[in-house]
Amino acid sequence: MNCRIKCASKALLVVVAIGVLGWVVMVLWNWVIPTLFAGAHAIDFTHALGLLVLSRILFGGFRGHGGWHGRRHWHKWQAMTPEEREHFKTVWRAGHDRRTED
Repeated sequence: MNCRIKCASKALLVVVAIGVLGWVVMVLWNWVIPTLFAGAHAIDFTHALGLLVLSRILFGGFRGHGGWHGRRHWHKWQAMTPEEREHFKTVWRAGHDRRTED
C-alpha cells in the first residue's frame, strides 16, 4: 500500500510540474514575444506545452542530467588507486587547459 501512495504522489507531482512549466512558458511567451515581434500571436496552454516539449527535444533531449551515469563514474573513481587518481587529474587538467587556450 505504501508503494502505491508513493507512486501516485510522484505521478501527481510530475503532472503538476508539467502543468506549472507549461503555464510559465505560456505566460513568458505571451509577455515577451508579441511585444518584440509584430506578427507574433499569443499562445494557449496546449501550444505552450508543445513548445516546451519541442525545446526539450531540440536542446535538452530526454536523458537525465547525472543520474545513474554519475554514480557509475563515482564507483569507478572509488575503485582507483591514489596514483591512478593523480594520473587522471593530471591528464584531465592538461586537456582542459589546452581547450581554454584555443
